[in-house]
Amino acid sequence: MSDSRPESRNTTLRRFVFLLLPNYSLIAFSNAVEALRLANRMVRRPIYSWHVVTESGAAVACSSGLKITPDGGLEACAREDTVLVCGGSGIKRAVNDKLMHWLRREARKGVIMGGLCTGTYLLAKAGLLAGHTTTIHWENRASLIEEFPDLEVSTAVFVVNKNRYSAAGGAAAADLMLNLISRDHGVDLANAVADQMIYTTARTDKDEQRLSIPTRIGVRHPKLSGVIKMMEGNLEEPISPPELAAQAGVSTRQLERLFRRYLSRSPKRYYMELRLQKARNLLMQTDMSVINVALASGFASPSHFSKCYRAHFNTTPYRERGTQEANPDPL
Repeated sequence: MSDSRPESRNTTLRRFVFLLLPNYSLIAFSNAVEALRLANRMVRRPIYSWHVVTESGAAVACSSGLKITPDGGLEACAREDTVLVCGGSGIKRAVNDKLMHWLRREARKGVIMGGLCTGTYLLAKAGLLAGHTTTIHWENRASLIEEFPDLEVSTAVFVVNKNRYSAAGGAAAADLMLNLISRDHGVDLANAVADQMIYTTARTDKDEQRLSIPTRIGVRHPKLSGVIKMMEGNLEEPISPPELAAQAGVSTRQLERLFRRYLSRSPKRYYMELRLQKARNLLMQTDMSVINVALASGFASPSHFSKCYRAHFNTTPYRERGTQEANPDPL
């Protein structure tokens, strides 16, 4: 371990208030706190402090079932504080008047607000993201856009937009905190913290959340990747195979062969699976009607949607939603 320590002339002690919601993402929360702890350690003095709260002041379980004892319940923050809402699964169940009132009250003071993982949803629900760009875990992006169509939702790992922060969850929380440390105390300290975290490549707000298409599908073929990118960007209004082929500069037959060779399915089948996965996410994460979910996923006919959904997931959209309500996903 190196004895060389970075220095910072900034003597301000900055406090973060972490609001833990039921089923919050432990990896996002711990990555954020550890970055702050290590920053203090590297400069040998407290430049950051943190305060952990829950709505009731009692411990709440994270998505893996572990519980952390909070420092207290909802209380007044100092104007200089930064509140980070830590979300996870079942975020809609966390919404209530008490939380909404607290978030709005603190925001009116000028307190910086941020969301980790699905914590962004709570800020959007409280009306605190109007006029701001934000981000959220890629699985929840479609449902956030459907509920808040005027919201600008980035696909970046994190976003710092004026006095609103957001991180997509998981390791992205570390990227956000390293960025803030760099802004507060310089890049040398941020790099030193990253080294301590064995974090060799800290990402910026220009980096995308998801792996590149070639990495995800395990195939490095530019034309195939280009077609899949077009598919993923046009799920609500699907593009026909001939048009996909034309835009990729290949014939329809060549496109068919590419998909058969590398993905063992037709372009039509692959496109259908993408749309059905979007539909499942919307069913699980929103209150949209099944008909509207079908339309948002590129199905003009509810009956056709139900038939395709059942063939792929072995259940109907209505039963899927009923099962989800009875047994909410703990992940």
